[in-house]
Amino acid sequence: MSGGPEVLLDPGAAYPEFAPARAAMQARDWPGVRRLLDATPPGLRSGIIHTCGEEQQDAEFLTAVVRADPADTTAAAMLGAHLIVVGWRIRTAASADQVSRRQFAKFHEWLRQAEAVLLEASVVNPRDPAVWHELLISGRGLQVGRSEVLRRYDRCRLADPHHLPAQQSMVQQLCPKWGGSWELVHSFAREQMLAAPPGFPQAGLVADAHIEHGYAGVKHEAMTAGAFRKYLQQEAVRAELYDAAQRSVWSPEFRRWYGWEWAASSFAMVFALLGDDRGAGHLFGLLGNVATTQPWEYLGVPTWQIRKYRKRAGAWR
Repeated sequence: MSGGPEVLLDPGAAYPEFAPARAAMQARDWPGVRRLLDATPPGLRSGIIHTCGEEQQDAEFLTAVVRADPADTTAAAMLGAHLIVVGWRIRTAASADQVSRRQFAKFHEWLRQAEAVLLEASVVNPRDPAVWHELLISGRGLQVGRSEVLRRYDRCRLADPHHLPAQQSMVQQLCPKWGGSWELVHSFAREQMLAAPPGFPQAGLVADAHIEHGYAGVKHEAMTAGAFRKYLQQEAVRAELYDAAQRSVWSPEFRRWYGWEWAASSFAMVFALLGDDRGAGHLFGLLGNVATTQPWEYLGVPTWQIRKYRKRAGAWR
């Protein structure tokens, strides 16, 4: 098998389009950024926009671009992503009862700034899925309500029917921790899988939904493999995961579309925990050195967990 013990968590390892976009951002070459992103498929475009917004040290450059051209919704989406990420860093990933009132106040302040930019952009260009994707994230943090969240998702879906970043956000939104239910989460994930063409990574949403469900039942900061394995071993859960894998990562039509490494990584984790070394090994082999932080961080430090389980699956010895 190709590859080795290195674990590459950066999305640029999976998508070469990240490197020139990052270089253009570092050089503050906005026309260069636009040329690259305008030629990029919608899902990957949203992924690059969010990552570049996350990596910006401050909002000054993007704010200037938006002010100079309010019709540039690419810049608005990236600025919104930056403001959202700043807010979430203040809040942290801790459970709500572990977040102080001051943290929540600052968190909401940054999200409201993002909403102001993004909502204006959504009026300027309602067909930009990256704007709606970021509005789903800010809306979740501000708890805008399910009807408004569904409205935002529907607008994104009109712009791009299989917009994976928005679908991933919706899986989170529909979890009980954000006011949803497991029935809603699993139903949504399966509907998106069935609506997507064969081989598309949307089946990873089914794995994602089960990972979230299993994690919610563990009362520790890091999911214990044993507790999660017990959830996965339920007959209905196991059957649904294998069916989903057959429709995507194990399908002869599976290609390296945006989200391929996330779907492969999610299925690799669940099959590794189920003790299916052959199934997990196939996916680790497909991934090579490429990896994703999610869902592995639920088990602990991602690089350690990935090395452990891919070695156990026989991907590298």
